[in-house]
Amino acid sequence: MSRPSTSPRAPRSAGSRRHRPRAASPDVPTRRTPGAPVPSVTTSALTFCWPDGTPVLEGLDLTAGPGRHGLVGRNGVGKSTLLHLLAGRLRPTSGSVSAPGARLLPQDPAADPSDTVADVLGITGVLAALARIEAGSVDVADFDTVGSDWDVADRAEAQLGRLGLDHLDLDRRVGSLSGGELELLSLGALLLDDPPVLLLDEPTNNLDRTARARLGAALQGYRGTLLVVSHDRELLDTVDDIAELHRTGAASSRGTGSSTLRWYGGGWMAYTEALAADQQAARQAVTAAESRLRAERRDVADSQQVLATRRAVGRKAEREKRVPGIVAGGRKRAAQESAARYTRVHEERLAAAEDELAQAEERLRLEQRIVVDLPATVVPPRRRVLTLTGVRPAHGDVEVDLDLRGPERVGLVGRNGIGKTSLLRAVTGAEPPAAGEVEVHVPLRMMPQARTLLDPTLTVAQNVARHAPDADPTEIRSRLARFLFRGRDADQPASTLSGGERMRATLACLLLAEPAPQLLVLDEPTNDLDLPSIEQLVQALSGYRGALLVVSHDQTFLDELGPDRVVELSPTG
Repeated sequence: MSRPSTSPRAPRSAGSRRHRPRAASPDVPTRRTPGAPVPSVTTSALTFCWPDGTPVLEGLDLTAGPGRHGLVGRNGVGKSTLLHLLAGRLRPTSGSVSAPGARLLPQDPAADPSDTVADVLGITGVLAALARIEAGSVDVADFDTVGSDWDVADRAEAQLGRLGLDHLDLDRRVGSLSGGELELLSLGALLLDDPPVLLLDEPTNNLDRTARARLGAALQGYRGTLLVVSHDRELLDTVDDIAELHRTGAASSRGTGSSTLRWYGGGWMAYTEALAADQQAARQAVTAAESRLRAERRDVADSQQVLATRRAVGRKAEREKRVPGIVAGGRKRAAQESAARYTRVHEERLAAAEDELAQAEERLRLEQRIVVDLPATVVPPRRRVLTLTGVRPAHGDVEVDLDLRGPERVGLVGRNGIGKTSLLRAVTGAEPPAAGEVEVHVPLRMMPQARTLLDPTLTVAQNVARHAPDADPTEIRSRLARFLFRGRDADQPASTLSGGERMRATLACLLLAEPAPQLLVLDEPTNDLDLPSIEQLVQALSGYRGALLVVSHDQTFLDELGPDRVVELSPTG
């Protein structure tokens, strides 16, 4: 790594301050003093709505102290919004937020391509002042800019080394970096500042396995309050506890209702074990509540029969005038009051039983399985599907020979920037290879890393119809039901879908297309999916009987998918 040389380090002054040539914002932290208490992250009755009134979070209470905390929940429940509120990038509609010094690493961090590595690290001004001092400057402004950061270049070099970025020069333009390199560099900038609260939103999305390991190792050394939103189960297995964000109340299925957190001690494995036990208890509670509700309904029916009999006896006595009229009237009023109390007691018991069942069902997670039973996608054994001979993708440094036959499942792995996505584009014909020959022998479809297959202005059913123009609309809707788009769900505009719904709709477009694909090409299919959606994706692909070519950095997903072989791409030469 090249960096400007500096004069011998000046002694640190107890009162010196850091100065960075950047505008003040809520995201600029105050560096922690060693040994100082680290503030907790708290929210109280936090509510946030979009300008059109759509609620995202409602009445959320959160407390997180020092340590490593995972945050999980379904797509659209408000995880990313919560991080932006904690970082001060959004203002709550109501309620309070406290996360002093919080810094956020968002999904897919952006940077001006003309910026340098030093710009992203936020140390350009300090390095320039150091260079001027080395050249003889005695300007007080230069010394104020440096403050106590005489060793900033060394610390930056060490931080980049821990992240595997020691090959980057500080004056390199970030436009030449891969998405994974930019992700790690942006994390390095935050760790260099050592903020008291670190917020990470899907930090491993663009990282290969080596980079994921480096990120995990770098976070092990962080001693503040870490809150990470992730679907990466390996990363989640390293946290101290996991909070699941969800909505409760009658409207929760429609995306509204109170926002609540449930905490589970330990990492991913402990979370799944606790969740399984909780679901077993929820199933038992539902069974008991259903039994009580049936009993209460029988009691209500019996009570109505008893009252009907009493009314009949009373009317008969009144007709036969067996008692004086004034006495009969008094008995009638007393009977009516008694019947009202009797009815009210049974109605209250019935309502309580219904509430008990509703609460038990709210704890129970109904498993929804995607059913893929498409005979036209079946590939006979040994049938030639794809042949790559000496293929060099247009971008990257790899040469690939591959012979894929029958319903084989092949995983492609390799470091960031080696050319995996470019290779897939060569397979699909979207981008000609730099060299070699690509032979595709069956119909294929590709799920790109950027979810651009859906037209946001069309409904789910209309999007599928675009890929199967000759299919009968009734048949399209029947098949969409297998992808969990039933009835009106198929008429949702694609622009309103959550991440998991977009995955299902995209998968439906691919698999219901004409001609039916016998080779399915997937590029990082789990990016931005919540954990239940990943489970649904695995279930769907388990029913697919065609060939699969999958690029993924998610090792747990690959293990669950069960590829017949994994091909690791290595640089040529």
